Amino acid sequence: MAGKRDLMDKLKGGLIVSCQAPPSPSLESPEVLASIAEAVVAGGAVAIRADGPDNVRAIRERTEVPVIGIWKRSLPDCDIHITPRLEDVLAVSDAGAEIVALDATARQRPGNQSLHDIFSQARAESSALLMADVSNFEEAVHAAELGFDFVATTLSGYVGESSAEDSGPDFDLVERLASYFGDTRPIVAEGRISTPAQAAEALLHGAHAVVVGTAITRPQVLTQAFCEAMG
Repeated sequence: MAGKRDLMDKLKGGLIVSCQAPPSPSLESPEVLASIAEAVVAGGAVAIRADGPDNVRAIRERTEVPVIGIWKRSLPDCDIHITPRLEDVLAVSDAGAEIVALDATARQRPGNQSLHDIFSQARAESSALLMADVSNFEEAVHAAELGFDFVATTLSGYVGESSAEDSGPDFDLVERLASYFGDTRPIVAEGRISTPAQAAEALLHGAHAVVVGTAITRPQVLTQAFCEAMG
């Protein structure tokens, strides 16, 4: 597995493409998602964000770029969906993800696991770098204090007081975090980035790298938008 600095350098200034199936059932196959991953890598993507061990494994086998793994779960009495438990982190890492992203918001976790405990045990049991998906500035600072390697704005606009799903990318948060951390913590811009211009703008606001998903890899959503606009 590549070293920490090498991985950070590979992502710097680049486009990370999130290859996930929902809400398009016809894409829910590791082979299909791996084919999509191959296509976006051919187009210049520097890394892939993938959901679930099977998809991570398939994409890892067919591409040479870093894979950022998550595992979206729907668990009873839990609002956290992105890699909520230690066992989910380890499963994605074992499948071949060089980086594992997990929800680092202030919400309660399954089994009363704390973010600190999950991070500490994941660090001890896995060689994968860890990315904190946050919704606000305070969560980002806390994640950095714990030792997360990357901070991503993934959940800004989707959680708590930050909820604003119909708005555009949260460039203000990206810029505030980039200014605060400087070179000590790479900031990954993610969430509602839907055009090449917005991806480029995220870099101007200080993002280390940019994640785009729906606007590239979800044909059902894109087709629906065209059809609604037409009528």
